[in-house]
Amino acid sequence: MLACSYSQTLPTSLKKEECNLSFQLYPAIDMRNGKCVRLLQGDYAKETIYGDSPFDMAMQFANNGATWIHMVDLDGARDGKRVNDGFVIQAANDLQANIQIGGGIRTEQDIVHYLDQGIARVILGSVAIENPVFAKEMLRKYGNQLAIGLDAKDGFVATHGWVTTSSVKAIDVAKEFAEAGTETFIFTDIATDGMLSGPNEQAVVELAHATGKNVIASGGVSGLHDLHSLQKRQEDGVVGVIVGKALYEEKFTLAQALSEVQS
Repeated sequence: MLACSYSQTLPTSLKKEECNLSFQLYPAIDMRNGKCVRLLQGDYAKETIYGDSPFDMAMQFANNGATWIHMVDLDGARDGKRVNDGFVIQAANDLQANIQIGGGIRTEQDIVHYLDQGIARVILGSVAIENPVFAKEMLRKYGNQLAIGLDAKDGFVATHGWVTTSSVKAIDVAKEFAEAGTETFIFTDIATDGMLSGPNEQAVVELAHATGKNVIASGGVSGLHDLHSLQKRQEDGVVGVIVGKALYEEKFTLAQALSEVQS
């Protein structure tokens, strides 16, 4: 299963080609109250602020070579509406990097709001669990401009900024949406997120095998060795990794990370 075989049909808004037979690195920007933050295992009470401007952080990532940037509206994810979208749109308009956004996307208007402003990929999370009929309709309409974000706690999907854990298994949801046409999944193991303890590589690979689609891993990256290990699973369908706290805590630089996945 070569990742590129699933990535040939890409959003026309892409500024730089994703499908170059390379593993993709996504530096992460989580936004809350207009700041760049990280939460420990998704706990809003365990927040660390890493910057006063999400746009400035995105510009720093872009200037240091990032071709994709992963942005999450944490306020939006919890409140069910767009809150920090201004930073996302500014990044998409002003930077030479592709932006993917998740959090607070509940309606078609939300999707169009972002796509019309040049965002390369919109992530459907909670709404895919709560209203799968709507999510599948959007997939039919917008295709690979959308991804399904699956955040799992003990294998079960968590929603609303991880505040609520459902009774639905992430792998079952993934299979259902793969059949509905999803080409890209973003999988986060909440237990590893922000812990710098290593990603749940087994769960990521299992999801890729079960769906036959592209999976971007998120959560737990602690060092360059984690990037290398995930990159070796590219033929299994693991096509990229989202990195947050390891960059902010200077476990390695973005340049080192990009060099690792591009080598």
